[in-house]
Parts: sequence; structure tokens; C-alpha cells
Amino acid sequence: MSNSSTSKKSVLWDWLTTVDHKKIGIMYFFGGLFFFTIAGLEAMLMRIQLMFPEMSFLHEQTYNEVLTMHGTTMLFLAAMPLFFAFMNFVVPLQIGARDVAFPFINSLGFWLFLFGGLLLNLSWFTGGAPDAGWTAYAPLSTTSAGHGLDYYIMGLQVSGAGTLMSGINFLVTIVNMRAPGMSMMRMPLFTWTTFVTSMLILFAFPALTVGLLLLMMDRIFGGAFFDVAMGGNVVIYQHLFWIFGHPEVYILILPAFGIFSEVISTFAKKRLFGYSAMVFATMIIGFLGFMVWAHHMFTVGMGPIANAIFAVATMAIAVPTGIKIFNWLLTLWGGRIRFTVANLFALAFIPSFVMGGVTGVQLAMSAADYQFHDTYFVVAHFHYVIIGGSVFGIFSATFYWWPKMFGYRLSESLGRWFFWLFLIGFHLTFFVQHFLGLIGMPRRVASYLDGQGLNEMNFISSMGAFMMAFAFILLVINVFVSRKNTDDVQDPWDGRTLEWATTSPVQEYNFAQTPLVRELDAFWHEKQFGDGRMKAAEPLDDIHMPNGSILPIIITTGLTVASFGVIYSTWSIIILGLLINFGAMFVRSIKEDHGYHIPVSEIKREQGEGK
Repeated sequence: MSNSSTSKKSVLWDWLTTVDHKKIGIMYFFGGLFFFTIAGLEAMLMRIQLMFPEMSFLHEQTYNEVLTMHGTTMLFLAAMPLFFAFMNFVVPLQIGARDVAFPFINSLGFWLFLFGGLLLNLSWFTGGAPDAGWTAYAPLSTTSAGHGLDYYIMGLQVSGAGTLMSGINFLVTIVNMRAPGMSMMRMPLFTWTTFVTSMLILFAFPALTVGLLLLMMDRIFGGAFFDVAMGGNVVIYQHLFWIFGHPEVYILILPAFGIFSEVISTFAKKRLFGYSAMVFATMIIGFLGFMVWAHHMFTVGMGPIANAIFAVATMAIAVPTGIKIFNWLLTLWGGRIRFTVANLFALAFIPSFVMGGVTGVQLAMSAADYQFHDTYFVVAHFHYVIIGGSVFGIFSATFYWWPKMFGYRLSESLGRWFFWLFLIGFHLTFFVQHFLGLIGMPRRVASYLDGQGLNEMNFISSMGAFMMAFAFILLVINVFVSRKNTDDVQDPWDGRTLEWATTSPVQEYNFAQTPLVRELDAFWHEKQFGDGRMKAAEPLDDIHMPNGSILPIIITTGLTVASFGVIYSTWSIIILGLLINFGAMFVRSIKEDHGYHIPVSEIKREQGEGK
């Protein structure tokens, strides 16, 4: 009994203190999935409320809170962390590295994300959630009663700090830790999109931090940055938010582009068409993503010159995206295509995302935007982009990398049911919303009147949402019933990149010897022109690995406690939280981590077992 409890404690302690990028990736995955489920439930509550005219399922105030939390949770706490899960697990493997550049900071980034998300959702139990929309526009957010918006501000600040740390970590890892022979132009596309995404995080998140800081000053400390009566300017908040908010859209879509590039290339049995063009298109998208933020503000009154400049820039960003679409199609052209679930999501993405892109170009016309703005047309557009792009990418990656992450394959037959139900439900839900918007139904409203031609399409939209929810339940069932599929997990898809050259599950040190990269699609090249095994770039030797640490959780706990002090304007709690925070940071600064060595004998034994 005592041995069992000790082993359970040691396993739990191992996960709580881990700095292994693979375990952190898995924790990001389940953390993101948890918040994805919460955001999905909030979406279902809204669709039930809007299923029939003048419904009273949710009170108007509750509807505002659910709407705000759905958008905030889905974007900040579900989609981004789920991409971070695959970035953490896969990128170090793809570049032949043993870990990320800063394992401790990687762990700290995860716990900051998790505690920030939990802090935000605690608002449900403390008198009301934030209710000013996921954008939290002033003056609606500065005058909102209760502490809901304060939880929003502090939760996103804590979580955003973790995101910023992760972005810096990935940048340094990709620049400094690539295997010998892996030049930048030999990196897999998923690694490239992670690199550009991390650049976007580095430059976009500080704008959000500043905007939330000013909002905090106004709400909690009596500032007047957005109080027009005292010389403030509410439009400044919109600029700050969207200077972050539009690159955020590309933070959410570029990793999906990388995933689709890997999946389509693998299942077409072809090298990705136009690799160099894809790389440069990714970088151009990253650059232009910062040039288009004010297209969210065409109706604010910036004037025709500003509107025209941002309209042209918005249309220009469609060009590199179009290049990517054609390259994916030409990769498929003449390929020996396998219709696995991962590839089905990649193939369904192309028409779905193009539809979202076409409506994006319509919204980019500033004159037309006066008609479309704040209607369900906009809701349909961004859901086609975010679900048809990002969420399809997450599901594709889940089926593709699941054997590498968890050591068993998800059921393809159950996966196909999940795919078709989700795809049909998605289009049922959001396609009709284009027409609801054109008829004139405003977004963010808790109800609508009978006899306005809105009834049938709202009912269809809600039915589609139920289909998507049922499909997601099938995915959860799949995770549990597929645990027996442990055969053929080493390289189940005949992969092209280095992560498939490792064992499944992956050893803690990733590679016994750093691989030597001789060509783009390094593993595929060795299978075609070598002996099927990666060449070693170094002799077999002891491997040095970092120790785990409980300090990231303590640092995060301190920040969370201090956040409660800020929310309730209690200096004693703020000081307590900061003491915990800085105390843990001080311990980290004086306690040097020497790590531990894995001897050659143990590596050889594990390699023998792996065979």
C-alpha cells in the first residue's frame, strides 16, 4: 500500500515539476482541451438562447457574460495553448534538439497560462463574469459593474506573460538548437510557422499588455486614460487592442498552415510544392499582419484616407495566403493521396478557409464594411477562419501526432464519423449566419423578434452547433476506446520529418545521438537514399539533462495571489503575492541547477529495448 501511494506521489510530483518539453506539451494539450470544452459549452448555451425568437433561456446579463467568456476562452485559453502543445512536443524533435533552449521558462510559461485561465474563470463564482465582449472596449469595460472585468484584466495579464515567455523560448530554440546540416531552408514548414508565430507573439503581446495595464489603471486605480470627460480617448484602446488583435489572428492560423503543410505532404507522398515560396509567404503574412489592424475600425471615423490605406493592405495580405492555397493544391496534384482522418481535416480546410478568406476580402472594402459591421456576417467570417482554419488544424494535428505523443493510434473509423459530423455541423452553423448578417441581424444580441425572417436560419445554426458538440463527444470517446491500438506507432504514416525517426513514446533525451541532416525532409531522404536510419552527427556519449523544479508553480502562485490583491485593491494581499513570487525567483537565482547525466550504458539499453 505504501509503495503504491509512493509511486503515485512520485508520478504526480514528476508531472508537477517537469521541465521536459514533451510532458509540458501534453499538459498544454489537456489544459487547452479543458478550456476548449468550457468555451464549447458556452457556445451551446448561446445557440440554445438564439434557437427561437424571444427566448428566455438566458438572462440578458448572463448572455453578455457567456458571450464574453466564450470568445476570450476560445481564443486565449483553448486555440493558442492547443497549438503550443504541438509546438512544444514536435518542434524540438523536428530540429533534432534534446529540449527547448530554456526548459525552466517553458515550464513557467505553461503554469502562467493555466493559472491565468483559472483566475479568469473564477469570476463565475465571485459575483459575475466579464460582460463587455472579448475585446473589452472602453468605456463599456471601464464602467462595467462588479469585478468581472478585473478578473479579465488580471487573468489575461498572467496568461499573456506565459505566452510571451513561450514565444521567446521557441525563437531562441529554433535559431540556436537546430541539428547539424539543418539550415533555415531545410526546416520543416511547421517549424517555420512556429518561428514566425513566435515573432508575432514577441511584438504583438506587449500592445495587449499596455492596453490591459491602462484599463487596469482606469478601473482599479482611478486613472483617466479612457475617460472622455477628463481628456481621455476611447479609440486609443481600440488601436492598442487591435495592434495585438489582428496579429493574434495570424498567431492562431500560421501554426495550422504548418500542420497542413506537414500532413498534405505526408499523405500525398510528395515533397511540399514550392517550399521556398511557402516560407516567404509565411514571413510576408507575419509582416503584413501588423499593417492591417485598423480594418476592425472602419466605422470609428478615422476618415477616408486611413480607411483606404488599411483596405488596400488587407487585400494585399490575401496574396501570400493564396500562394499557400495553390501550393497545397499542387502538392496534392499527382500524389498518391491517403484519406486518413488527419488528411481529411487538411483537405476540408482548403475550401472552408477560402470561404472565410473571400468574406474577409468583402469586409476589407471599407464602404461595404459599413453594411457588414457588427452583424452576423462578421461572426460567420471569423468562425470560418478560426474553425475552418485553426480548429481543423488542431484536429488534423491531433490525429497525425497522437501516436508520437501517446504511443497509440486513434481509431480511423470513429475518427471519420467525428470528421463528417463536425464538418457538416460547422457549415450548418455558420454558413447561414452570412445571410442573417445581410438581412441585418446584429451580433452580440441576446434575442430577436419574431416575423423578421430570422427564425429558420437561427434554428438551423443551433442544430449545426448540436452536431459539432456531438462530434466532439465522439472524439473524447475515441481517445479512450483506441488505447489498444499500440501496433505500428513508430512511423505509422511513413513520415518525412525527424520526429518520426525517434521512438514512440519518445525517450526523455529525444535522440541518443544528434542527427545529421542531409536534405529537406531529412527522415524521408534517409529512407529513400540511405539505410532508413538517421546518420549521427556526434559519437555516443553521456547525455546531460536539466532537473525538474517546483519553482514555476510557486512563482505563478505568487503572481495569482498578487492578482487577487489588485482585483480587490488590497495591498496586504498584493505584497504577500509579490513576496512569494520574488522569493521563488531569488531561490532560483542562487540555487544553480547542475542537472543530471544519463550514462552511455543506460542509453544503449534503452536503444536495445526500443528496437
